[in-house]
Amino acid sequence: MKLSHCIYFVIATLLFSSCASKQQKENTLNFSGAFALYPLAIKWSEEYQKEHPDVRFNISAGGAGKGMADALSGTVDLGMFSREIEPTEKEKGIWWVGLCIDAVIPTISADNPYKDQLHERGLTKEEFRAIFIDGTITDWSTILQLDEPCNIEVYTRSDACGAAGTWASYLGGKQEDIKGVGIYGDPALAEVAMKNYKSIAYNNNAFIYDVNTGLKRPGIETIPIDINSNGMIDPEEDFYTTFDALLKAIGEGYYPSPPARELYFVAKGKPIKESTLSFIKWTLTDGQQFVKEAGYVPITQEKIDHYLKKLETK
Repeated sequence: MKLSHCIYFVIATLLFSSCASKQQKENTLNFSGAFALYPLAIKWSEEYQKEHPDVRFNISAGGAGKGMADALSGTVDLGMFSREIEPTEKEKGIWWVGLCIDAVIPTISADNPYKDQLHERGLTKEEFRAIFIDGTITDWSTILQLDEPCNIEVYTRSDACGAAGTWASYLGGKQEDIKGVGIYGDPALAEVAMKNYKSIAYNNNAFIYDVNTGLKRPGIETIPIDINSNGMIDPEEDFYTTFDALLKAIGEGYYPSPPARELYFVAKGKPIKESTLSFIKWTLTDGQQFVKEAGYVPITQEKIDHYLKKLETK
């Protein structure tokens, strides 16, 4: 082969590799962030690839704080976010679209010996605050009619996350105000709640219920919120037994907001990759059919139309 032919071959190879690399980057979508949105993001990626087999997904959960930080730094195409977006984040140029609704639920172990009393009585917002933020209630005997003391062991999230921020907001505080032993991630927090009969924690609903059976995962229980503070759980407040009943209560506004909240994709400015925009549009249209199946509450058509308009706005 002549030298000139060799040079042309090398140049052609380099150009082909460069184009292939550029195309691969365009068709690879990177996500990080909220554990709350992670199961739905996985479901969406699987369904989307059936129609678009050339698109690849890298999806990692690490808490809403990581999702926001990675989005602002441009480390990922989209951050997964699970609390209200703050004015300071908007000032930094954050762009967002809402996707669905879920909720943060207070949890205990299924081995808690007082779970039946707690199910009948529930706890008021003020009592949850006294446990999680003020630290003025530290024993189950303060709340329940018990023959002997039994201390409450509080667990919270150690990572910057939407679940903690949303739960704290409901109780009139911020994540850093929540007392207790810090645990990283939703799955680990649920596991701790299961294993310690004295525990109290909180989890995103997707980590409490099995979407396939519609029942609570073995080992974990919920504490109903006594919304009207009358010292008992009334029929209209008793919607924790099955996932469908809880999702219906969230969708109809019976479960308070917060801790019910909208979940988002976020980015530093409107995404410029066509593959990213196409995927977001799909999640707000065809992808909405998988929201309930994955264990979330759909947002209203009015909100969907609003977010679709944001996709068209420069």
